[in-house]
Amino acid sequence: TGSRVSFQTYVLHSLLDDVMEMANQRLLIMSRGQYELHAGQRQRANQQGGLDMEIFDHYSGYARPLATLSGGESFLASLALALGLADVVQACAGGVRLDTMFIDEGFGTLDPETLETVAATIETLASNDRMVGVVTHVRELAERVPVRFEVQKQGRTSVVTRVET
Repeated sequence: TGSRVSFQTYVLHSLLDDVMEMANQRLLIMSRGQYELHAGQRQRANQQGGLDMEIFDHYSGYARPLATLSGGESFLASLALALGLADVVQACAGGVRLDTMFIDEGFGTLDPETLETVAATIETLASNDRMVGVVTHVRELAERVPVRFEVQKQGRTSVVTRVET
């Protein structure tokens, strides 16, 4: 027997599925084929609940809660979801482009190989006529950005310097 859900819940589940599909295209690349987002337990009729997700680990063959991801893995999932959401919003907005994105930190939790993969993903976004702003203290990533603003504290104020590579 089928369970009943409200129209609003049905639409939210559908949008979440679309976002996860787009996010997984990037997450599989950034995690080198290890991780994929899946829908978790969906709520049944007359139950309150969220739009649950879990992570499927292709290396172990099992799905597990998102909360079990490490800091770096969690960053990858969050970045993939943000990019997937941007893709879905753009597709649903009748051709309206989301040309600017800011990513604030999380890069320090990544190992060097994953940082390289994430940096390449960001560079791909930028090469597709999107402006990507990155807030980071990770020097290896900052040096890859062609135009950056470096902020240095001097006493009670800060000095901002534009650097072009």
